Amino acid sequence: MGSLRYFANMSADGYTVDTEGKFDWTDPTDEVHAFINEIESDVAVYVHGRRMYETMVFWDTYEPGDDPNPVYARYAEIWQGMEKVVASSSLPEEAITSARTRIVRDLQLGELRRITDCARGAVSIGGPTVAADALRDGLVDDFRFFVYPEVVGGGLPALPRDARLSLRLVDSREFAGGCVYLHYVPR
Repeated sequence: MGSLRYFANMSADGYTVDTEGKFDWTDPTDEVHAFINEIESDVAVYVHGRRMYETMVFWDTYEPGDDPNPVYARYAEIWQGMEKVVASSSLPEEAITSARTRIVRDLQLGELRRITDCARGAVSIGGPTVAADALRDGLVDDFRFFVYPEVVGGGLPALPRDARLSLRLVDSREFAGGCVYLHYVPR
């Protein structure tokens, strides 16, 4: 039986994207990316919404080119080895180009519980919209936040405004450049 993990990159004021829908300020350094590789190594299933999937599918065909980065190559291996569930009512079937990927048109909490219960490791849910109901309903067992030293003043919040969560910090780490990793579990 797996556990449900919510993973989010966010600004210092709590947004995953800014008011223009951009998130280029969350580009991780190699140091941060190597740490992400480390903490994602126990994930068995990724659950993403449409936009997160469209961003992440790059890793399915990652080619190192002339200047290979071992940190990126390792993440590509992690991504390619995962089962992936895309929760989207609008993504066309032909847009799913990655291996080991299926679409769920209407991801209900019962289906998310089933995915988590059947997983042989952690289930990482990414994207605040697709994770919102699970966060509100208290289904998330593990919270992994990377907070970047940017204030964007608005956009898509990492957490639903109407969620009430009581969390306990179990790990943290500061990286060069000011990014901070925060790992919480429910109290």
